[in-house]
Amino acid sequence: MEIDKRKIVVYCSLILGMLVVGSCSSTINNEEVVPNKKESVDFIDPIIGAITYGKKSKDAHGFGKTFPGTATPFGLVQLSPDTFTGGDNGSGYSYEHPTLEGFSFTHMSGVGWFGDLGNFLVTPTTGKLQTNRGVPDNPESGYRSRFTHDSEITKAGYYAVTLDDYKVKAELTSAPRAGIIKFTYPENNSSRIQIDLSRRVGGTSTEQYIKVVNENTIEGWMKCPPEGGGWGAGDGNADYVVYFYCQFSKPLKNYGIWSADIPDVPRKMRFIRKETYQDAVKNAQIFEGKNEMQGKHLGFYTNFETKEGEEVLLKSGISFVSIAGAKENLEHDINHWDFNKTKQEARDSWSKALANISVSGATDKEKTIFYTALYHTMIDPRTFSDVNGNYIGADKKIHKTQDFTYRTIFSGWDVFRSQFPLQTIINPTLVNDEINSLLQMAEFSGNEYLPRWEMLNSYSGCMLGNPAVSVIVDAYEKGIRNYDIEKAFKYSKNTVDNTGNGALGYSNNHISKTLEYAYSDWALATFAKSLGKETIAADYFKKSKNYKNIWNKEVNWFRAKDSSGTWLDWKGKTVHGQGCIESNPYQQGWFVSHDIEGLKELMGGEEAFKNELISFFENTPEDFLWNNYYNHPNEPVHHVPFMLNEAGVPHLTQKITRKICNSAYGTDAYGLCGNEDVGQMSAWYVLASIGIHPINPGDNKYQITSPVFNEIEIKLDETYYTGKTFKIIANNNSEENIYIQSIKLNDKTLDRYWISHEEITKGGVLELEMGLEPRINKRLNQK
Repeated sequence: MEIDKRKIVVYCSLILGMLVVGSCSSTINNEEVVPNKKESVDFIDPIIGAITYGKKSKDAHGFGKTFPGTATPFGLVQLSPDTFTGGDNGSGYSYEHPTLEGFSFTHMSGVGWFGDLGNFLVTPTTGKLQTNRGVPDNPESGYRSRFTHDSEITKAGYYAVTLDDYKVKAELTSAPRAGIIKFTYPENNSSRIQIDLSRRVGGTSTEQYIKVVNENTIEGWMKCPPEGGGWGAGDGNADYVVYFYCQFSKPLKNYGIWSADIPDVPRKMRFIRKETYQDAVKNAQIFEGKNEMQGKHLGFYTNFETKEGEEVLLKSGISFVSIAGAKENLEHDINHWDFNKTKQEARDSWSKALANISVSGATDKEKTIFYTALYHTMIDPRTFSDVNGNYIGADKKIHKTQDFTYRTIFSGWDVFRSQFPLQTIINPTLVNDEINSLLQMAEFSGNEYLPRWEMLNSYSGCMLGNPAVSVIVDAYEKGIRNYDIEKAFKYSKNTVDNTGNGALGYSNNHISKTLEYAYSDWALATFAKSLGKETIAADYFKKSKNYKNIWNKEVNWFRAKDSSGTWLDWKGKTVHGQGCIESNPYQQGWFVSHDIEGLKELMGGEEAFKNELISFFENTPEDFLWNNYYNHPNEPVHHVPFMLNEAGVPHLTQKITRKICNSAYGTDAYGLCGNEDVGQMSAWYVLASIGIHPINPGDNKYQITSPVFNEIEIKLDETYYTGKTFKIIANNNSEENIYIQSIKLNDKTLDRYWISHEEITKGGVLELEMGLEPRINKRLNQK
C-alpha cells in the first residue's frame, strides 16, 4: 500500500503541536502553584532589636535599641516612629512602650548612651489641638496616641502603623536625604498635621525658625546645642542645626504656629520633664495664620477636613547645612507625590546594597537574622553632606567635597572590632569616605588628632582607646588608600601621643585603658613600618608591650595600679570596675589581640592559656545575656571566641560561634542580646555566620570558623580589589555538622584556621568539609 507522505507530515505536525501546547500548559500550571521566591530584601525586619528595656530585661544595659522605621543605606534621613523622648531611649522608640508621639526624620541606631536627633516630629491628629506631648500613662493629656503592634508593618524602606486615638494610618518611606509620609484619615471636620519643632531625643532644640513659603510649603531650622541636652544628656557635646524644607499635598488654608513661654532653665531632660515646663508647653500661645516666627519652643499645625479614607501626604528634605540644601535634597530625591515610587526606590536601594553578600542553605529564620543584621550594619556612618557636596565641618563652616561623601556617627570603640573590618570587604568606598571625614574633623577642629566617638562633628570623648587609628591602619594595610596618607599618619600619631599610656608605661588606675592603648601603639607601629618609618615603628612596637606592666603575678591576671606603682585592691577577676570600663578584669584581660604569644607567656604557656579560655566560656550563661564571663552584649570580648583557634582548640571556636549565632540573636524586638552599638553587634553576626572574623584589626587576618550557611558569595569592588567574587562553601553543613574536617582554598589544601584579606580579595573559593565530630588532636586535612 502506498503511503501519502503529505498526510504523514500533517499528522505529525498535529501531534507535535499538541505536545508543545501540553508542555506549555504544564509549565504555566507549575508556575502558578510555585510560591514567589523571597528576595534577600524580603528577609529584612527592622523590628529586630527595636527595644530598650522590657519584660525580659535582667540588667541596666537593655537590648538592641534600634529604630524600626525607614532609611536607605548610609542615608542622611531615618524616618521612624517615636514612643518616648526621655531616658536611656537613644533611638526614640522601644517596643514595650504603648503610645507614639509621632514620626521624626532623624534617628540614631542602637546607642547605649542618652540619645539624640529625633528632629522634626510630625504627628497626625484629630479634634482639639494640643501643643504638648503628654505622658504615656495619660496620652489624652497631649497629642501622643495609643497604638498596637498588630497594625505595625516593618520592612526595608517602609513602616506603617495606625494611631488608635485618631484612627489615622501612617505610612513612612525615605530617600537618602528626604522622607515622605502618607496619612490616611477618617471622616473628620478637624483633622490635622502638627509638627513639634522643639522636640529632640534626650532634650530639646533651644531655638527654632519657621516660615510659610506658599500654600504647600514651609521651611525653617532647629538649633540643637549641648545646652539642650541630647547626646549624653549634653555631655556628648553634640551641637548642630537641622534645616528642613517641607511640603504638603493638601494646601495650607487653616494653619498656625504655637509658641511656649518656657521657664528660663537649661533645656536638658531633667528640667523639661518637670511640671512647670510641661505646663508652659501645654499652655503655649497659638498664632492662627502666622506666616513666620522665631522662638525658643515652636510648633506648626495645619487643619483641614477629611473624608473617610482620604490620603494626605507630607514630604521633607533635611540638611545640616542650610534651608537651600534641604530644598535641593528634597527636589533631587522626591520631586513628586508618588509615595509608592519612593517606597520602591528605597527597597531597590537595599536590594542593591545587600547584593554584596548573598547566603543560601539555611532556614528562613537564619536568613532573617542575617539580612537584618547586614541591614543594621549599613545605617552608619551615615551621609552628612548634601546632594551638592556641601557639609558643615568641625569648624562650623560650610565646606564642599566632590571626591567623597562626608560622613558622621563614628562609634569608634564599638565598631573597629567587626563593623569596619566587614565594610573593608563589602564597602571599601564607605571606609575610604569615613577616613577622609575623620581627617577633615581632625584638621578643621584644630585638634589635629582623631575623634574617639564622633557624632555630627562633636568630639564626645565617649568610651576609651584610639579606635580611629585602628580603622585607618586596618584600611591602609588592606589597600584602601584614597586619602592623604601622610596626614593620616600624622593625625594617627598625634592621637596615640595625646591619649596613651604615657611615661608610666601604663594608665593610672586602669586596666581597660592600658590594654587598649597598647593595641593602638601596635597599630601605629604597623602603619609606620609600612610607610618605611622604621625608627618610629620600633619605638611604638616597644610601647605596644606595655600591657605587661600591669600583669600581677600575685593574682595571675591584669591588675590596675596607681601612678606610684601601688596595686589597687583586688576583688576578683569577675568583679566589675577595678580599673575597667563596662567590663571586669576577666573580660578586659583578653584584649591583647596584637600579641597573643606574649599573653600566653604571661599566663604560663599554651596549656594555661587554653584552659583559661575554656573556663571563661564554660561559665557563660546559655542565654548570653549580660554576665561576668563571655559577655556578648558588650564589645570588649567580641574577639575572644576566635582566640580558641590560637589556643590549639579550633573546634571550640566553631562550637561556640555557632552557639552564639543561634542563642544571642533572634527575629523579634528582643533579637539583639545587647545594644546594637551602631552596627557592631550585627557585624559580628554577619562575619561569624559566614565563617570568618578578625582577632586583631590591622594584621589582615580573619579567623576561620563554622559558617551558619552552606554557601556564601561576596561581590568584590573592582575599584579596590583584583577579584570579582569570593565564595565560601560548607559541604555537609547542618545544625549538627558544625565541625570543620578540612579546608581548601581554590582547590589547594589550607592547613591553617585563618585566611588573609588578600586571599579573600583576590577572589576564589574557600571550601570547608563539615562533620559531626570535632577533629581534636589531629592535623587539619589529615586523611
